[in-house]
Amino acid sequence: MAPIAQPPRDDVDQTWKFLRNGIDRIMTNLQDGLDLRDYMNLYTTVHNFCTSQKAVSFNTSQVGAHRGAHLLGEDLYKLLTEYLTEHLNGLVAESQTHTDEALLAYYIREWDRYTNAAKYIHHIFRYLNRHWVKREMDEGKKSIYDVYILHLVKWRDVLFFKVKDKVMEAVLKLIERHRNGETIEHKQIKLVVESFISLGLDEADSSKPTLEVYRYHFEKPFLDATKVFYQNESKQFVAENSVVEYMKKAETRIAEEEERVGLYLHGDIIIPLKKACNQVLIEEHSNLLREEFQVLLDNNREDDMKRMYSLLSRISGGLDPLRLKFEAHVRNAGLTAVSKVASDADKLEPKVYVDALLETHTQYQGLVKRAFNDEPEFTRSLDNACREFVNRNQVCKLGSNKSPELLAKYSDVLLRKSSTGVEDATLEDTLTQLMTVFKYIEDKDVFQKYYSRMLARRLVHSNSSSDDAETSMISKLKEACGFEYTNKLQRMFTDMQISKDLNIGFKEHVAGLVDEKTTLDSTYSILGTGFWPLIPPTTNFNPPQEIQQDCERFIRYYKTKHDGRKLTWLWQLCKGEVKATYIKNTKMPYTFQVSAYQLAILLLFNHHDKNTYEEISMSTALNTDPLDQILAILLKAKVLISDNGKVAPGSTFSLNYDFKNKKFRVNLNVGMKSEAKQEEAETNKTIEEDRRLLLQSAIVRIMKARKRMKHQQLVSETIAQIKGRFVPKVADIKKCIEILLDKEYLERLEDEDLGYLA
Repeated sequence: MAPIAQPPRDDVDQTWKFLRNGIDRIMTNLQDGLDLRDYMNLYTTVHNFCTSQKAVSFNTSQVGAHRGAHLLGEDLYKLLTEYLTEHLNGLVAESQTHTDEALLAYYIREWDRYTNAAKYIHHIFRYLNRHWVKREMDEGKKSIYDVYILHLVKWRDVLFFKVKDKVMEAVLKLIERHRNGETIEHKQIKLVVESFISLGLDEADSSKPTLEVYRYHFEKPFLDATKVFYQNESKQFVAENSVVEYMKKAETRIAEEEERVGLYLHGDIIIPLKKACNQVLIEEHSNLLREEFQVLLDNNREDDMKRMYSLLSRISGGLDPLRLKFEAHVRNAGLTAVSKVASDADKLEPKVYVDALLETHTQYQGLVKRAFNDEPEFTRSLDNACREFVNRNQVCKLGSNKSPELLAKYSDVLLRKSSTGVEDATLEDTLTQLMTVFKYIEDKDVFQKYYSRMLARRLVHSNSSSDDAETSMISKLKEACGFEYTNKLQRMFTDMQISKDLNIGFKEHVAGLVDEKTTLDSTYSILGTGFWPLIPPTTNFNPPQEIQQDCERFIRYYKTKHDGRKLTWLWQLCKGEVKATYIKNTKMPYTFQVSAYQLAILLLFNHHDKNTYEEISMSTALNTDPLDQILAILLKAKVLISDNGKVAPGSTFSLNYDFKNKKFRVNLNVGMKSEAKQEEAETNKTIEEDRRLLLQSAIVRIMKARKRMKHQQLVSETIAQIKGRFVPKVADIKKCIEILLDKEYLERLEDEDLGYLA
């Protein structure tokens, strides 16, 4: 096969004629293929022209040589540019005959043909690119591009700007059909998007693509059309359907748009597309959604609330009104739950009260977790509501200390030995739930006072259900409030362990005494005055001789261990067991569990079958009020019989020899009302005293660090430091400041400042 004749290397017209024939084949019939020999001939023609002798014939100097090559390269570049303009004008004219999908198909087909041809032509003109184009670009010529980029620039400037509006109109119609549920050819839109992206060229550096053309000519009209479509659709849908149905529709539409991005849109559009959808589908209907929220709350429509949360979380400030409504709803639900169980607040069981609080918290905590994605702001609203109904409910109106008091009493029920107590397996979970309520208690110092008194009784009477449970509860309190809060509680356990060791030593001591034998099996607890919240007896008392002798024996032993310490006997806390061997017709003797006062009275009947009221009073030295209550308990239990059925001076009491009970161990040691009232009054009194001291110490601590402060600033900082224990009243803080001024811990300075006196 004879080789194709090359045109004269220095003849522009012949060279371009030869190149144009090849370029025409590539541009219009590339599908038929391009022979390698033909390709090499075209490449060689460009090379020969750019390196022709005529190119260096103008001047023998080096500068002239560069200039000649520059001029020849420019001729070819201009001719190629004119060719592309002519070719693209022909495509524009042909495009006028197409509309809608036919126009899209035509645009995509010609774009594909054109860009594929551009790659081949770019390679044919590679020598031109490397030398002439590169030099022009290096010299800062903004209108010169390598051959492939030139193709894109010409497509953009000649064809694209003339057909873009019709192309986008066709694209948007196709997308609207897709939104209306029709099946469309996704690939068409995807290819149009890719062509728009390819046309984004950085004028400063044509090798760096930008999204400018895509953003302005595709993204903007697409987003505008999206807004119009969904504004019309949502307005009509809301008018014909419920809010719940609209939320489902909006949720579906948003998901469809996100899916649409993956199908045929550019990933960069996802953020503005979401913003547009959120605006027209959610924000413009947000008031309607929020008005429905209360209905959903009232009817516990959890799935719908979750849907509403998901939608409104997409817009700025969308959830704020929901949080306020949620907080008010939870507060009212808690107050209602308490009012249902508080019909008779004086007889209110601690468990019933705490369960009412917990039930409300558990219900709405679950709602926050499942419907509101455990969002911190909704959790804060829940906490605010719970704090309100825990501290300011119907029961609390009887006294601000009621919630912490009842919570402490419930913990006592849980931790005390009882046939109705909680099983060990669930006790830990119950204590954890109890701490949930404790977290919301504002007067934590009140809880501490009641809890410490009840713990003291459990320890003294060996009545704790489990040492592990007691330790676990103290650990939880320590974690919540710090070491100082539980310091005294932990010292109680230390005292009990020391007492246990002391009793072992005392028993060994008594066993070694030859002349002092006793039938009394006694145990003593040594309780540190500063750590145990126990009050001294409210009555005089003469213990029975048997007990008195053992006590004196223990005192002598104790002084050998701790000389100089004084022991104060808390008879109201002492208890014992006594066997009743006098009762007829019983298989085995009854064992009475009694207080020390009851024991003293019963032992009198070892010496006399009958004892008058006056004899009992004289022997025990008990005051009238406690004596009357103790005798009434023994009469009610039918252990004693009164000759006149009364407890009063002049009455005579005798043992009931026909005593009967289903149990052989009979607990007669029930609390006396006078003791309970006195203890409660004493507890409230110490709470107030402790608060004054706590406020004064906080004020001194603050002033010692700051030296000088404004009065109002000192009040504010004191509240901030103390509110973890209780919420102080401003009036109480001011009183404490006056006390410290009188005691000369503080002084008044000019400008109403306060100063610290060392």
